[in-house]
Amino acid sequence: MKNAQKFAVLIWADKRKTDSQGMVPLYARITYLTKRTEISLGRKVDPKKWDAESGYLRGSGQDAREINACINDSIYGIRRAFEDLKRIEDFITAEKIKRKFTGEEVKHRMLLEVFDEHNNDLEKLLDKNFVRATLTKYKTVRKKTAEYIQFRYKKPDVYLESIDYAFVTGLEMYLKTEDKIEHNTAMRYIKNLKKIINLAVNNQWMSHNPFNLFKCTYNKVNRVELEWEEINQLAEYHFKVKRLAEVRDTFLFCCYTGYAFVDVDKLTPQHVVTGTDGVTWIKTTRTKTAIEANVPLIPQAIEIIERYVEHDARIIENRLLPVKSNQKMNAYLKEIGDLAGIEKVLTTHIARHTFATTVTLENDVPLETVSKMLGHTKLTTTQIYAKMKDKKVNRDMQALKARLLVNAEVVDEKLEEELV
Repeated sequence: MKNAQKFAVLIWADKRKTDSQGMVPLYARITYLTKRTEISLGRKVDPKKWDAESGYLRGSGQDAREINACINDSIYGIRRAFEDLKRIEDFITAEKIKRKFTGEEVKHRMLLEVFDEHNNDLEKLLDKNFVRATLTKYKTVRKKTAEYIQFRYKKPDVYLESIDYAFVTGLEMYLKTEDKIEHNTAMRYIKNLKKIINLAVNNQWMSHNPFNLFKCTYNKVNRVELEWEEINQLAEYHFKVKRLAEVRDTFLFCCYTGYAFVDVDKLTPQHVVTGTDGVTWIKTTRTKTAIEANVPLIPQAIEIIERYVEHDARIIENRLLPVKSNQKMNAYLKEIGDLAGIEKVLTTHIARHTFATTVTLENDVPLETVSKMLGHTKLTTTQIYAKMKDKKVNRDMQALKARLLVNAEVVDEKLEEELV
């Protein structure tokens, strides 16, 4: 009874399509799990003889027997197609039953298969339309999605048509509870998966979009940066181990220039340019966005560059600084912070935050200028860093007090002159 409620075949005559002889075409309507589709039986009947309740043509003549035999064959063939699919398919739709009955060859796409095709196409466009960091991001999401499918469904892959809202919410729960990933990172992973699903929907490999009711939300992040006292404390600390000193210098260079790790990693001496006005710049483009990120160098950054003039990284590899891998950088930075007495957990991205806040905005460099040096495509992205610190508020208020005091003294002098 349960299966009967899920699956049904109805034969009906469509009187809306009555031809010039008054005949109407017959259709088989397949319903499964509340979804339906229709198949033309290629036959027409006299609507006066059609029994809509039974789904057969009334009468015992040759014409009626042939039509009713066609109806019986169609119903039997559709039911057999349904039974065959139940033996070989995990996910059945009314459309699949129809195509099985009509003999249409349809390839049912699978999620990770489409993911791999997307990533392969993206890899071919590296350095043209995309950067390697984008490919790495999609590969990470593909890996996480595969692990989730194996964990929840005990399968290596799933059909696109089987993906529903519960699949998406289940992935969110898996990332947060099993993978121990914080909320914002989980949302970024899911947002990348959404792009793959949109690709499938746009190519009509899926008839629905499970993300229609899902909204990616992000928690406000309290970004961490170093104060000048901490920057100087780190710069003045003497590291006995060479690799730690090199990592410290690379980190500080990022603090003084605002470059992300991937951008510093690709810098060569040729990126250092001295203008006609004698100002030394680094002129390059951001790896992430391919947007210009030209930065005039402050003395501390120039000093670090000069420190590595004779280093093998400069002479042999033509690299501006001896940059380690990102994984090693973050591991070494934790050790560096502990040794130098920095209580904050140092990461490569803290350096970029430090440049945007402590080094520039806190010293009254205009937001638009900071945005251009950071290589941001939108000013709103830079505004994330534009938070007021207590010390700047205090400094601004002290300046205001000084101006008010001067104004008050001027007023007093004028009053004295008038009295005299």
